[in-house]
Amino acid sequence: MADTNSSDAVLLRQENGVAWITLNRPDRLNAFAGTMRDDLHDALTRTSESPDTRVIVLTGAGRGFCTGADVEVMSDLLARSDVDTFERYVEAGMRVVERIRSVSQPVIAAVNGAAAGAGAALTLACDLRVASERASIGFTFNRIGLHPDWGATYFLPRLVGAGRAAELVLSARMVDAAEAERIGLVSRVFPADAFEAEVRKLAEEMAAKPPLALALAKRSLDRSFESDLGAMLGVEGAAQLRCFRSADAREGIAAFNEKRRPAFTGE
Repeated sequence: MADTNSSDAVLLRQENGVAWITLNRPDRLNAFAGTMRDDLHDALTRTSESPDTRVIVLTGAGRGFCTGADVEVMSDLLARSDVDTFERYVEAGMRVVERIRSVSQPVIAAVNGAAAGAGAALTLACDLRVASERASIGFTFNRIGLHPDWGATYFLPRLVGAGRAAELVLSARMVDAAEAERIGLVSRVFPADAFEAEVRKLAEEMAAKPPLALALAKRSLDRSFESDLGAMLGVEGAAQLRCFRSADAREGIAAFNEKRRPAFTGE
């Protein structure tokens, strides 16, 4: 069911446990302008708080995913030396990244086309990234004299290693979908003509899994970057006990023994 109440530039729809958030400025390759960053934050908050949302998919309308800040807007800000508005845009991007990492649901970046600058960094904040064969990704900030933000310098080395991250950031080159998959920027590449169907299949399969187990696994993976093995064994043990006490664990074991599909409720 379509739902466009957040803004015309950020569309929402809910289907079978999956909340689809679509950046919707296709004529500008979904570049950020105006309140779009805040609208995206609000959309993430709204969908994550819905009991109907098991998985969130973030994608773009048309042939682009998101090409970062709209250069026309940036040109206007520079012409007016409007540092205050630019600072608000930077802070709004920070809030989007923090929101993605704080929601309990898995967030999938469905990279349907070009993802550049802040658009590329936005994909890194998501739990996993899948791409159309026509997609391309580039950390192009220095092409317009800017520094990476939206968490790019945090997430990118953790995904592809320090050396490769440095090459991607400093060269500011675009990589195609095949290379993105090879170096670990995306986990899967789908044919362009079947992209939405494949993403839907992946998201709905994930939405059928136990919400508590997924949420705790997401938190544990995040904590692993700042923890040692002993600490993570403790985190895993506590999470495992929570899952063991849940109704979903009882349902999962019963379904396995009865050779049927489990119906998880998140309880």
